[in-house]
Amino acid sequence: MSTVENSNHRVPVSVLTGFLGAGKTTLLNHILTADHGQKIAVIVNEFGEVGIDNQLVVGADEEIFEMNNGCICCTVRGDLIRILGELMDAKRGLSDRKVDFDRVVIETTGLADPAPVAQTFFVDEEMAEFYKLDAIITMVDAKHAPQHLDEGHEAQEQVAFADVILLNKTDLVDEEELNKLEQRLRAMNPYSKVYRTHKSNIDSKHILGINAFDLDKKLEFDPGFLEEEHHDHDDDVTSIVMSDERPLDLNKLEDFLGMWLQDHGPDTFRYKGILNIKGVKQRIVFQGIHMLFESTPDREWRPDEQRKSEIVIIGRNLDEAWFQEQFSGCIADSAAQVT
Repeated sequence: MSTVENSNHRVPVSVLTGFLGAGKTTLLNHILTADHGQKIAVIVNEFGEVGIDNQLVVGADEEIFEMNNGCICCTVRGDLIRILGELMDAKRGLSDRKVDFDRVVIETTGLADPAPVAQTFFVDEEMAEFYKLDAIITMVDAKHAPQHLDEGHEAQEQVAFADVILLNKTDLVDEEELNKLEQRLRAMNPYSKVYRTHKSNIDSKHILGINAFDLDKKLEFDPGFLEEEHHDHDDDVTSIVMSDERPLDLNKLEDFLGMWLQDHGPDTFRYKGILNIKGVKQRIVFQGIHMLFESTPDREWRPDEQRKSEIVIIGRNLDEAWFQEQFSGCIADSAAQVT
């Protein structure tokens, strides 16, 4: 098995989303021209929107464009999985064109939310073996975001799916407005990292190679990140935090999950959590998108840490009372722990 196919050496993928005019194109050009020493494959919906025509080395009739800074640009004129597959074969040397790259950035212009892109790395086994979803990055226009969030579901969904939120165009509003908007964003998505930016300018180390989609990596770096203060808000998109220090019963939890996904799956955009299961020495990492989820054993609980189950759910029109009641019903009959 080659190193890139090893689970620890998969090609990281960053998904860039955000409302029209939020600054995605500017951020993309920052990424392409930054001195990060990496070769990046960029996938965009419509090449003309990227504004990097002058960097083209090969003709515009090609599906894959090579640029003079070592980056590659692919247009989404076809299916995303097909394009990712072509890049994969090109990197492996299995096609006529040999292309080398260290990571992929997908810009989701025109999509209501990044879920279809993110789901690609859950659904397709070959994609999951070769690529690794690193983070979903959402650009937010500080000037117009309140209006966008009030008027449309699309902007709310983009915030809901984010691992990193870039609150951009901060020079166009005052500090009070920024603080109010940031509080609103954190209420909608309590586990996303928020950075304030001007002209989409941010050090690439904050958005590339951050393992934000891998919950176990995030917890190792910041064990308390799920414990952000929770605020209620009248947005359609809200977050629910469920937590308990008592161990959970696995069978009850599976029943709860089955009802959850069947009845509420389409409305739960993102969810992440760490689970303390009765009779299991390891922490169980749990995360998903809509009706697609994964749970994996993590490291063993340390003797000096509090064993605690905690799940954050972000979605639309969620019945918090129902979720809390069902979660409480998953508590194991006996609180005995494995030591």
